[in-house]
Amino acid sequence: MALRNRVTEMLGITHPIVQAPMGWIARAQLASAVSNAGGMGIIETSSGKLDEVREEIRRMRELTDRPFGVNIALTYVRDPDIVKFVVDQGVRFVTTSAGDPARYCADLKSHGLTVFHVVPTLKGALKAVAAGVDGLIVEGAEGGGFKNQRDVSSMVLLPLVCSQVKVPVIAAGGFSDGVSMAAALALGAEGVQMGTRMLTAAESPAHGNWKDAIVRAEETDTVFLNRGGNGPALRALRTARTSRLEFANPPNMRDEFAGVLDLYFGGDMEAAVPLTGQVCGRIDAVRPVREIIEQTIADCEAVIASLAARYGSTG
Repeated sequence: MALRNRVTEMLGITHPIVQAPMGWIARAQLASAVSNAGGMGIIETSSGKLDEVREEIRRMRELTDRPFGVNIALTYVRDPDIVKFVVDQGVRFVTTSAGDPARYCADLKSHGLTVFHVVPTLKGALKAVAAGVDGLIVEGAEGGGFKNQRDVSSMVLLPLVCSQVKVPVIAAGGFSDGVSMAAALALGAEGVQMGTRMLTAAESPAHGNWKDAIVRAEETDTVFLNRGGNGPALRALRTARTSRLEFANPPNMRDEFAGVLDLYFGGDMEAAVPLTGQVCGRIDAVRPVREIIEQTIADCEAVIASLAARYGSTG
């Protein structure tokens, strides 16, 4: 089973499935499982702990011989030599996000790296293409994490961007399985990025309380926070904390993440904001990464074949 296209060719992967660069979560334990299953595992840098990230990249090379990448969340870069840091680790694929794609694109590409930039709008997509990126990750507002305050769904954003650019597009925001992947391909993408689905994977280091809360969640159990406030908006799982914040704009939303490690790894669901996508309502179990990826590809192919049989030529 394999869906071959520009994404798989450019990234050297078997399946066009990318794991989202979730802060603190997207490290070797999870990313290596994704790469070993034929997808693209990503190591985060948004935590700012580059000494730890360096060790995670070293561990990646012990755990997998398959391609993997690193994300540079531009807003959170604390080291002015971040490009040198990434290049020195021998990484060949980088996703950039949360900032101006021109900031590091030329420098990264001059060292032979492939660069995809995450965009939440058509304007952002065109700006990234003009900056010279090799591809785009087009992220609808359904996804968890930090978002554009003027939210647009994947159903609208994805075909709009795909109609206006020639570079390969990876769809993000609401994608967790074969049927949603088939929809992404129909809308013009050549792959999908999974965040919440991978957060709940067996290999994810996230605490079981968070995973269980996602499995129990309904499709309406996320909140869109900080619309109109200072800084970016974000989507998170509904908790007592996030319900209090739903219609408030705190002076600094980042203050709500002071207890992030107690949430992520200690299981205290009220210690911080549990970033989670709307697709939580479609996730019914914690499953191994390999099972998630292989089932996604099998079901995607089955959906495509079924549509061809039902709606193909009638002549």
